[in-house]
Amino acid sequence: MTHKTLHFEEKNGVAYITLNRPNGNRINVEMVADLTDVCNRLEDESTASHVVLTGANGAFSCGVDFGDFHPDKEMDIHGFNKWEKICRRLEQVPKTTVALVDGPAIGGGFQLLLTCDLRIATERARFQMPEVHMGFLPGMATFRLAKYIGLGRAKRMMLTAETLDPATALNWGIIDRIDDAEAALQWASEALGPKHTVAVEMARRLLNESFADSWEDAVGHFLAAQHRCISQAAFIETLKTQKN
Repeated sequence: MTHKTLHFEEKNGVAYITLNRPNGNRINVEMVADLTDVCNRLEDESTASHVVLTGANGAFSCGVDFGDFHPDKEMDIHGFNKWEKICRRLEQVPKTTVALVDGPAIGGGFQLLLTCDLRIATERARFQMPEVHMGFLPGMATFRLAKYIGLGRAKRMMLTAETLDPATALNWGIIDRIDDAEAALQWASEALGPKHTVAVEMARRLLNESFADSWEDAVGHFLAAQHRCISQAAFIETLKTQKN
């Protein structure tokens, strides 16, 4: 697949999305379109078990490209809506996802890594959400971040625009591991295990709903999801293996 703002390839059961723009991989309308195309591929055609999201040129992503905005025209929310939709699609692709952060993950870049299941950083990584200091909001990080790190730390990060190093990000629960890129990918591949698409999809959905559902609703959703999982070939194969 050929795109102007990113590189996409699949090899050895892993799909790699590498953000690739010369300005710190800043997010523009074209990148949103390219990510949409990639999600179509991941949902409809890809045989990969896992997805790795990373950035080229020494950065994960330095945030939004303000070149798409025109201060002499009336502002509208359409572009932000399209961005949130693609973040949600990445969050829900039927594969386990890993963000590999080597360099800055700022603003929209930080929002992007929150959509992934696992987040790994090298020692060069830095994390920041400067949006509030620039007069706008850090997208649906306002919804996601507190679930990972707690309300107090989420407020501190958003309202102070503090830059976090990898050690602090690990301590706070923003990332899961600090490692060099090659070792990080090896760890993720081993940790994520075999491809069980339905189980991954159901586990993600139940976790995402867990902060909103009552126990009564949650157990009903769980039982429906569990029935779907145990009706799949993957679970039948597990039974055969465990009985031998």
